[in-house]
Amino acid sequence: MSFFCSISGEPPLDPVLSTKSGHVYERRLILKYINENGTDPITGDKLEEGDLIGVKANPKSAPPRPPNATSIPVLLQTLQNEWDAAMLETFALRQQYNSLRQELSYALYTQDAAQRVVARLLKERDAAREALSSVAATMNVEVPSQGGDVDMGEAAQEAGGLPADTLKQIDETHQKLSALRKKRKAPEGYATAADVKGYTGKHTIPSLHSPSPAGITALAVSTANPEQFLTGGNDKIVQLYDRSTDKVLATLKGHTKKVTHVAFREREGDPTLVLSASADKIAKVWAHDTASGEYIPKATIRTHKGELTGLVVHPTSTLLALGSTDRTWSLHDLTTFNQVFRSPEADEPLTSLSIHPDGTLVAVGTPGGAIQVFDIRSGAVAASLQPEGAAPFTVNTLSFSENGYHLAAPDSLASVAVWDLRKPKVAKSIALGDAFRVHRVKYDASAGFLGVAGSEGLRVFAHKTWEELVRFEEGGEVADFAFAADGSEIWGATGREVRVWGAAA
Repeated sequence: MSFFCSISGEPPLDPVLSTKSGHVYERRLILKYINENGTDPITGDKLEEGDLIGVKANPKSAPPRPPNATSIPVLLQTLQNEWDAAMLETFALRQQYNSLRQELSYALYTQDAAQRVVARLLKERDAAREALSSVAATMNVEVPSQGGDVDMGEAAQEAGGLPADTLKQIDETHQKLSALRKKRKAPEGYATAADVKGYTGKHTIPSLHSPSPAGITALAVSTANPEQFLTGGNDKIVQLYDRSTDKVLATLKGHTKKVTHVAFREREGDPTLVLSASADKIAKVWAHDTASGEYIPKATIRTHKGELTGLVVHPTSTLLALGSTDRTWSLHDLTTFNQVFRSPEADEPLTSLSIHPDGTLVAVGTPGGAIQVFDIRSGAVAASLQPEGAAPFTVNTLSFSENGYHLAAPDSLASVAVWDLRKPKVAKSIALGDAFRVHRVKYDASAGFLGVAGSEGLRVFAHKTWEELVRFEEGGEVADFAFAADGSEIWGATGREVRVWGAAA
């Protein structure tokens, strides 16, 4: 049963009943009338808001149609409008469908044409090779072996040896550095184990990088200017910071995913380079412009098809090594930025990378716990290191000692092994506690200290005795760290902060 407002004659949306007259009103209209007149609009009797009672309808009942929508002509017009709308929508969908069919037909035609061109070129290539072989046989000349196809987008050499000039640079660097290895001692004034034991927090630089997503993922300290350092973050940015002025010198953008590694290339006579690697599969290079004092984009390296998990400047200072989850590692010239070597595909993705201090060996880690050591000059495997009886874990970090005899790397989820490369075997396995997770291992420049950063802070051990010299836990998790060139300070990345530890002033 429906009822109507005694004022408007329309079905009320919020009906109320007058206890004095028994009439039904729309609440909005009767309240306005009472405020203006104070009487019942039908009987003229005195009426107040308290005399009104709300009428509750069944919530499942549909409100009646307005009178102007209940006639047959109006209903037919409504149905006609709905039909027209449905037909227009169907027509638009048909047009879209035909457009997509045309685009698909064109794409298929283009692909077929490209395949025909490729097939013709391959046929011509094979015919040229046969003709060359016939001519060579006639002239009794040896034909060079045919190499594999090369990605024309890269000035690259696949596994097959380094260019002669690059090989010469590596050999000269190796001879120079290896001749000094036995005589290598800590520089005069270098920090001692007793000094390191007394290190405490000296300085904290807060609020680096964006808070969303927060976190510093990579750190590098300049050797030419020890007050400057690089950070890479989850916010896809590389920052250059000067501690002496507490200012950001450069904010370098270009990556589309988190930065995994950063490094300086500092070489006398050449401009300083800032290098970074990222989960977006690319490495970027910025060069210091002496005229403007700023860092300008120099190169973007797009060699790899997987996330970059390693970035190291070679001891020659003219080469850059990259490791990737695409199962390969590569070398790039830091003058032309061209790829000069690409390793064959390994059996597993590469999860870390380190270069021997003499420049002749490169070590890569894998998700299965194995470490492969290659001769960088030929790409041949020099050693395969696998901890015995270890549960599956990822070798996410590697570090050669400065004297070149040892290699530090995780040998489980919560321990670090020091491999003696002369044996080769594990010389020492350092247990860090069941809850500790290793993020980064690094030797200092004297090979006297081994640092381990992870989920429970940073720990520093004395090489050979393996005594734990100091432990820094006040900043929580440490993602990356670096020793100062003279060992007087240790820099660590914790969250959005960089902490500096050293001798108390």
